[in-house]
Amino acid sequence: MLPDLGKYAVPVLAAYASMIVLLGGLAIISLRNAKKSKRILARLEANRKPK
Repeated sequence: MLPDLGKYAVPVLAAYASMIVLLGGLAIISLRNAKKSKRILARLEANRKPK
């Protein structure tokens, strides 16, 4: 299933693995920030004075 990478197998697979880790971390951070922003917005809207 994997292509024959020869002597470059380790660097190529390490690059793929590092990108998966980095993209996963970015997704987690983004989801955490979105959750925090929603919480702050809900609190601000609850405290808003109606006109």
